[in-house]
Amino acid sequence: MSIARSRAGVGRGVALALALVGLGLGCVPSYRGAPPLTFAQLPYRSLQGRAWPLSYFVSTALPERYGMRTPRLRVAFVELNPKGARTIVFVHGMSAQLRHWQYQLDAFAAAGFRVLALDLPGYGKSDKPGSFPYTMEALADVLLELLDRQAIAQPIVVGHSMGGHLALSLAMRHPGRLGALVLTNSAGLEAFSRRERAWFEKVTTIGSMGGSLSEYALWGTFRLRLFSRWRDELGWLIEERVRLQRSGAEFEQSLYAMVKCVRSMSQTEFTRQHLRRLALPTLIVFGADDRLIPNAELHGGTTRGLMAGAQREIRGSTLVGLARCGHMPQLDCPREYNRAVLDWLATARVQQATRPRALAAAAERPGA
Repeated sequence: MSIARSRAGVGRGVALALALVGLGLGCVPSYRGAPPLTFAQLPYRSLQGRAWPLSYFVSTALPERYGMRTPRLRVAFVELNPKGARTIVFVHGMSAQLRHWQYQLDAFAAAGFRVLALDLPGYGKSDKPGSFPYTMEALADVLLELLDRQAIAQPIVVGHSMGGHLALSLAMRHPGRLGALVLTNSAGLEAFSRRERAWFEKVTTIGSMGGSLSEYALWGTFRLRLFSRWRDELGWLIEERVRLQRSGAEFEQSLYAMVKCVRSMSQTEFTRQHLRRLALPTLIVFGADDRLIPNAELHGGTTRGLMAGAQREIRGSTLVGLARCGHMPQLDCPREYNRAVLDWLATARVQQATRPRALAAAAERPGA
């Protein structure tokens, strides 16, 4: 497919999605009258309203390594059940933050895991410096520093979308450093031609990343593009985005980070070429109704086909598709998602001293 036709296809896809907004949304709440929200004010808490213990680490090595204009990079993370028998680390995707694992963090802690989740640079409560490169390799280095600082050996890393891409980069560049991978609707698996990458460079701007999206368009994007089973309880996703858009310079900085991340995610040669070298237990779990991966406007294909291709490349990996789930199954269908991951961890040959307790029971708890 030519880039010109692809661009036309993107335009038609956006127009169709927005046209369907009026048909599919009905009456929705409006948050235009709500006060602006800063990233520091984001409520990081459990489904029951308990605040998660928020910590930070400050890196000086990464700014020096990447020639940043600031000597310090502050990264936010939470840790639950620090004495858990096995450590699992959750890594969010683009345009997200660690709260997007709201249905997982407490459930996996209750299952006996030591649980960590971080805000990558450019997202959530972490710093958003313009001089950070925002490549998958640089973001993976942030995750690696967190593991080193917390003395975490061979953790299970769960990455969603972009988080899966950078987790792959870390596992490939540091063999033996991770104990297992859970790739959730992962990026980094799709091939992009040189012309397609150049097209991404051209069309990916702060405006195209949502800097000027109306509230109604945001409702359409989330409900029609990202989810298959939208529920009213997920309305906080829209409210936060609407209010953050009015927070000033830091929101612009987050959009800049997203632009850089999208461009980096189109560089998939390294991850695709090294899939066969992965030698650790890997679960590939995906929402079968994903409308973002693969990029249908550019070269078609199905999510199942793309993920099955990766499963054939990664030795001993397991493939699990979740019906009627969209791009964000951890939020869209959390019960099925948690069950798939916990069941796999109960049987996978993951190196660990003691297998966490209550795996099966945890998947049935509310919010699991």
